[in-house]
Order: sequence, then C-alpha cells, then structure tokens
Amino acid sequence: MTDADSFCRIAAVIPEVVLASPHENARIIALSAIELAEKGVALAVYPELSLTGYSCGDLFLQQSLLNTAVESLWEFVRTTRDLTMVKIVGLPVTWNGRVYNCAAVCFRGKVWGIVPKSFLPARGEFYELRWFAPGLGIKDENVKIKGEDIPFGSDLLFSIEGAGAEVILGVEICEDLWAVEPPSSRMAAGGANLICNLSASPETLGKAEYRRKLVEGQSARAICVYVLTSAGWGESSADLVFGGHAMIAENGALLAESDRFALKEQSIIADVDIGFIEHERRNHPSFTQTERRKEWRIVGIPFPKNVKIKGKLQRAYSREPFVPERAEKLNAHCREVFSIQSFGLARRLAHTGNARPVVGVSGGLDSTLALLVSVRSCEMLGLKHQHVLAVTMPGPGTSERTLNNARNLAKLLGVEFREIPIHSSISQHLQDIGYVDHQFDVVYENAQARERMQILMGLANKEGGIVVGTGDLSEIALGWCTYNGDQISMYHVNAGVPKSLVRHLVRWSAEELFGGEMANILRDVCETPISPELLPLKKNGEISQRTEDLIGPYVVHDFILYHWLRRGAAPDKVLRLAEIAFESFYEPTQLSEWVGKFFERFRNSQFKRNASPDGPKVGTVSLSQRGDWRMPSDLPPTAEPRL
Repeated sequence: MTDADSFCRIAAVIPEVVLASPHENARIIALSAIELAEKGVALAVYPELSLTGYSCGDLFLQQSLLNTAVESLWEFVRTTRDLTMVKIVGLPVTWNGRVYNCAAVCFRGKVWGIVPKSFLPARGEFYELRWFAPGLGIKDENVKIKGEDIPFGSDLLFSIEGAGAEVILGVEICEDLWAVEPPSSRMAAGGANLICNLSASPETLGKAEYRRKLVEGQSARAICVYVLTSAGWGESSADLVFGGHAMIAENGALLAESDRFALKEQSIIADVDIGFIEHERRNHPSFTQTERRKEWRIVGIPFPKNVKIKGKLQRAYSREPFVPERAEKLNAHCREVFSIQSFGLARRLAHTGNARPVVGVSGGLDSTLALLVSVRSCEMLGLKHQHVLAVTMPGPGTSERTLNNARNLAKLLGVEFREIPIHSSISQHLQDIGYVDHQFDVVYENAQARERMQILMGLANKEGGIVVGTGDLSEIALGWCTYNGDQISMYHVNAGVPKSLVRHLVRWSAEELFGGEMANILRDVCETPISPELLPLKKNGEISQRTEDLIGPYVVHDFILYHWLRRGAAPDKVLRLAEIAFESFYEPTQLSEWVGKFFERFRNSQFKRNASPDGPKVGTVSLSQRGDWRMPSDLPPTAEPRL
C-alpha cells in the first residue's frame, strides 16, 4: 500500500448524498472511487452511513432500507473490484437482531471486515440509540451477508503490506473520537498507524475548530495518520446543517483540509508518510513499552507490493523546516528560542557565582546571537551589560565589514570590548611548528581558531568568567568547526539552533528588541556572507572564503538534518524530498552532491560531537552526546547513513 519510501496516497471524500437511496449513492461513490484510483489513490474514505445518508431518521427502522443498503454495498464492491484501492464506506448492518451503524472495508471485490460504531451520541440533537445498538465490546464475531462470513466487531484492524512500510488500518466512526477513551487510542497501541473516521458531524458555531483540534490532537497523541470525512451536501437540513468537513492529519500536522458548505462533491488527497509514523513510534516509550496487539483481530488485505506514487507527491515541504512560515508564529518561535537560550546561560552564570560571559565576537551571525543572549542573561540576573566581555580577534582573513560590525555591536550594547589582533601570535606559532608560509591549508586555518580559543580561555580565567560558545547546530552536524578551537567552550548557547534559524533570530532581534542604528547593524550581519574568514583577503579587501561555496547551502543541510534525524528518512528519501522542496532553486545533481557530502561529514565528525560542551536544547533536534545522539566515532566509510 506504500511506495518504496513508505508514502501512501489517501483520499477523504465528501460525496453528494441522495437520502434513503442506497443504489444511487453506491453509483455516485463508485464513480468517485474510479476517478480517485486514476490519480493513484490507495485508500479512499467516505462519510458515516454514506450509502444511505445519515439523516434518514426512522427509516433506519425499516427493513426495506436496511436490505437495500446491503444490496448497494455488494453493488459497489462489484463495480469497483478492479481498482487497486481500499475503500471504506458507511451503512447500517443487522446482526443478531440489532442494527449497527457500520463501516465496511472493501478491496478487490470483497468486504474484508465490518466495524460497528462503538459509542452512540444520545444528547441534544443526537438520538442514534433510537435506531442503532452500540458496537463496543463485540469481538471475535462474523456477520453473514450474501452467504459470506465477514469479520464483524470493534476488535478489527487491517494489515496492508507495502514496498516500504506495513499499513495497519483502524476504523472508528464519528462519536468514537469524542469519547473519553477513543477506540483509536487502543487501536494505535495495538499497532494501527493509519486511522479513519467516518463521520456525520453537523455544523454549529465553533464546532469546526473543535473538530479540527480533535483530529490534530488525536493524530499527535496516537502518533498516527488520522483521516476524518464528514457528511455534506444532500443530507437533510430539517434541524441540522451538515456542511461537509474532511481532514488528513499526520502526527499533529494537518496535511489537507476541505472547504465546508460546498454544494457538490469534494475530495482531498494527501501522500502520508507511514515511515515517519513508524520512526516516531520506535522512539516513543508508550509504543516501545506497550504490547496490545493481542487484543485485536488482524485481517490481512493482499495489496500489491509494487505500488508507485503517480507524479509528484501530494504534499508540500518547506525549504526551512526549522523555521515557521507564518510571521506571527515565527516571531513567537524566535522569542521562545531566545528565552530558552538566555535562561540556560543565566542558570550557568548564577551557578558559577555570576561569572562573566566571555564571548568571541567576529561580526558574523553565530557570535552576534551568542552576544545578544549573553546580554539578555545578564539582564535576567540584574547584572549590567558591562558584565559581558566581548572580544574580537582580527586575523589575516578578517574583513573590515565584520570587524566594524563587531566593534559597533559591542559599543551599542554597552558591553566591555577588547580587540586583540592575532597576526603576530599566529606567525610565531606557525614558525614554532615548522610550518611553511603561504600554504594556507588546514594547519593555517585551525591554528587561528585555536589561538582565538586560547585567548578567550585565558581571559575567562583572568576575569573570573566562562567562555560562551558561538557555533551552531548545523556546524556541529557537519563538523564545520575546529577541534579544540571553536568546537569547545564552557557553555554552548547556540548548540541547539540550526544556521537557518540563527539568521531569523538575529533579524527578529533587530525588529523586536532593538531599533535605529543597532537594528541596521543586525540586518547587515544577516546579509553578510557566511565565512570563517581564515584565509587572507583578496587584493580588493573582499573575503576569499565562503562557507557555502565549499560545503553547500546551509538551508539544504538543515533540510537534510531535519528530515533524516527528526523524521527518520533514509538518505535516498531525503534526496527525493529535497528535490521537491528545492525544485526551482537547485538541480538534482547539485542536491545529490550536497546530500552525499552531508552524510559523509556527519559520519566522520562524531568525535567532535562527543567532546562538545553543555548547551541548551531548544527544539526537537539535538546532537548532544549526553541526551539525544550517540554514535560510534570510528565508523567505516561503508557504514550507514550514506547516499
């Protein structure tokens, strides 16, 4: 049911219903299913009682409607038997003399199981108990329809294998989601990773938002894909309005949502990532420590294993997954991250007797953020800005632009500032180790990084301070730092912040925390090319070293880091997603090169991460060797991960 990358294309449909006309509804739904199958949909979900309509009232007590509903189910199954698509439709079913509000799971000319609604609403506008019996507790039963014994009960799950991941399908009906303990929670504990809700939820003021929160929340709580589709046009409006509402959510994120109050059929389609769900569950104790699969009957559906998603994936991928897209959410996000960083550093300063934060300031993004955090931490502790010691250490590759920005930042923030050139000390060091001039290799570059750290450490000892680290999460992932140079510090405030977010944090500081000249300087820092400035300047004074020309764009590396580490995507799947996200920006060959380079550098840099200092975790991705990421530092080139 899933493709090689564990994606499954699903649809939630709101058909136009013809009340109490099962044959007509079967025809309408069959046409819809045929159209969706042509779009590569592997699973289509239809609303509650979609073969009869939900608002039939006391007609549900009439044998003629009940018989016709079952006849129409068989008609629908025959009509769609050639489709490689699982369909779930709603209808009333009689069992042991009682009528149940049910969902039928259909595939290739067969009904594989019928699930009755567990909880029936009996309040206000709802009176389903007048017509239906609750299905909660029905287990290990079959219902005979047209001479066939079909699994029947609230204990059914459906196993559908695929090329990439097994789909375990669970089904609940409308009110079940509103229950204190929704059946879907038990289904998820039993292994269900894709749960469908056939609903007929009428519209009242505020209900759509509440319904949306339920779907998003249950998909997050159960770590699953949750699909809900609710009855719409054609239902009776005598006392209620059924506006039609369909949603597809994946672990708390809403992937697709229909309009409401449409006067015609609607369908939404999304390619859900079952592999991501399984990755999340492997890392969640409520799944690794709980085994409830024995409570369920697992019905195997023989879906072909060579499924391929047609065309492009039906979902969007942000080029900056660490950065919220909406401005108001981004501002709140930046404020929260900045607060976590500042609070963490304030705690460390207080623990060390209000030690002075000593910050190496280059005029670049990372050191600027570290300086701003240091100032804020002192404010939280009631210390003056002068308590912060900012040090800039110009060398052979330092540009006038970054040097001036470092000077001006320190001046406007009111911190103590020292400028200590390292030209002569570097020359002496290189001479001492017998270095040949003008090689400009790793020895030349790393000597500068270590000399700067030596100065900072010495000043911290002299001033009763601690060295505040400036490198970020992206640099740690790529190993783009000098061992025992900028890789080390006494507290690493940017350790959990990816480069793409660092830029937004500095820009947010310019807009939200400052103004005037300070804001202008911060904006200029954001526009400055990223560079370690370790090689001599060009004759015209420009920098001769741009980090992203050497290793690739940080925005791509952050994308890789997020989808590999946070969402568990294999390297080839990461490349596929990157090609979607960056389609109009970079060629596939470039992306392939950068993805390969990322994993090579990541695999070879664990020894640097193993020696990283303390620093606050601010998001869901962290590479702290103490809590979030443990990996051997001596993996061979053939080891995973690799492209």
